[in-house]
Amino acid sequence: MASHVAHDAEIETPVPAEPGASAAQFNAIEARGLRKVYRASGGQPAKEALKGIDLAIPRGSIFGLLGPNGAGKSTFINILAGLVMKTSGNVSLWGFDIDVNPRQARAAIGVVPQELHIDPFFTPAEALELQAGLYGVPRPERRTMEILGAMGLADKADAYARTLSGGMRRRLLVAKAMVHNPPILVLDEPTAGVDIELRKQLWDYVLELHAKGTTIVLTTHYLEEAQSLCDEIAIINHGEVVACEPTGQLLSRIEEKRLIIVPDTPLSALPPQLAALKAELREDGRLAVRYNPAEMKAGDILAQIGNAGVRVADVSTEEADLEDVFLQLTSSRR
Repeated sequence: MASHVAHDAEIETPVPAEPGASAAQFNAIEARGLRKVYRASGGQPAKEALKGIDLAIPRGSIFGLLGPNGAGKSTFINILAGLVMKTSGNVSLWGFDIDVNPRQARAAIGVVPQELHIDPFFTPAEALELQAGLYGVPRPERRTMEILGAMGLADKADAYARTLSGGMRRRLLVAKAMVHNPPILVLDEPTAGVDIELRKQLWDYVLELHAKGTTIVLTTHYLEEAQSLCDEIAIINHGEVVACEPTGQLLSRIEEKRLIIVPDTPLSALPPQLAALKAELREDGRLAVRYNPAEMKAGDILAQIGNAGVRVADVSTEEADLEDVFLQLTSSRR
């Protein structure tokens, strides 16, 4: 399912848990000491998927939740959705503790899962109407065609879901997660298998929701998406939060830059004089040199390259990106 279904006929609109609390007094999602241990089974030992993580996701933010496969991201999301029982710790959604106020907590969140689970015998319009009914959304307040149009599925509203392409099915899951207008939308790999044009359309709509106040939580393996979209990013590895910082601050962890040199004639081999520079010869014949501006100047690097007999046609620099930070934080903890 696109989001965890509440079993009550009516679900109240989420409001702050404490009477009189202002919007600024609570986070969209808070986890404190959250642990999940999967019991031993099938000859496999018990596995601690989450090791007492603490996370505070500000309301109104676009928050990136990144990590390698098996890091614990899906377990965390499934606990938020009510699909997995936590072992210990506390979690609140929109100010509601998931144990004390489960109905309100579930009403506050819409989850788009990685898996393409759909009912093949429902049309997209029927699927959204059913989902809205399960959440107790009154018929006059349902936005079925508006949401399908935003997802580029208006012309498929009455087609059987089994006839949709993989990308269309993923957009249908996004649509189902939004029928009850949740203040928190969790997108678990939402653009996997979606082409560039439809990916842009999806993000345009998500950014429109964000502009209206929806908190977006994103997991993705497209790190360039996270870097360009997210205000803050947490990186999880082996069930632990190894970083949680504003995106700019996270990127500043690596001071290293890359100097990209385009020789007037593409190189087929790296000149031995450049071995000390740790230069990398790329497939297109360009040179890439990693350096720390505090320790070495670009002019000194170019001088050494010139002394090695390489005539430079063009030069540019590349800043460290999220992939560099991600690999540094996760590779060192394997």
